[in-house]
Amino acid sequence: MTAILTTSLPLPLHSRGKVRDTYRLSESELLMVATDRISTFDVVHPTPIPEKGRVLNQLSKMWFLETTGLIRNHLGPDQSIPTALLDHQPDLDQRGMRVLTATPVIFECVVRGYISGSGWKDYQRTGTIAGEPLPAGLKESDQLPAPIFTPATKALSGHDENISRAELARQVGSELARDLERFSLSLFQFGTERARECGLILADTKFEFGRLDGELILIDEMLTPDSSRFWPKDQYIVGQSPPSFDKQFVRDYLETLDWNKTPPAPKLPGDVIARTAAKYVEAFERLTGEKLK
Repeated sequence: MTAILTTSLPLPLHSRGKVRDTYRLSESELLMVATDRISTFDVVHPTPIPEKGRVLNQLSKMWFLETTGLIRNHLGPDQSIPTALLDHQPDLDQRGMRVLTATPVIFECVVRGYISGSGWKDYQRTGTIAGEPLPAGLKESDQLPAPIFTPATKALSGHDENISRAELARQVGSELARDLERFSLSLFQFGTERARECGLILADTKFEFGRLDGELILIDEMLTPDSSRFWPKDQYIVGQSPPSFDKQFVRDYLETLDWNKTPPAPKLPGDVIARTAAKYVEAFERLTGEKLK
């Protein structure tokens, strides 16, 4: 199937993000379309990853449907795609998600069960993650005593930055901060248990929330290889960075280049594209127990 770098539908464009093109269907409903764009270090690359958008969209839909008992989400009650739009994008039923228009909470709600990635780098520098004290002597990829909530700013451009829970409360209010943490930890626990059943470890993930009719709801995507770090349980070793199903393979390749992590991002070679696409598809099939359509 042809990879999709960008879409052009006969609808008003609401926004174009790093991965998703979002269109206005009505005053109260949007159409989010997951493309095959890939970004690293908050910079979008000019080469797409085949199948990536279909994986992200279909995984998110599955999780949204399965967690309605924990929190309401932005999934619209009607998920049918108008036939006229399918003429412009034949696989839109697999890439597209009809969602209710909500007002985003402009912070990312990160939950970490293991110490890795930027959290590991933060811990090496400060002995904490975003000011949250942790036991001394932890090794890379160690499981934390309990999952921790480490919110981050959601940058429209540039890099997101970890902030403390106290700073989040200062900016959004203590009640909303408590709700964001409570729902995030609950959803992380749900994802952890499901991943374990599939032979995977959910090391960390991020959620995004919004407000709709005065109610806090879950928006954007959920427990995908773009928003989460999944490790194969049988390849997990403390002190190392286990192979993962996220973009780490691409990041590792980029670290071998003389690139300063600012635009423009370099093109990705064919072998990196193929191996990354395979990682996304494998994540989908392991988490769902089904073949990608």
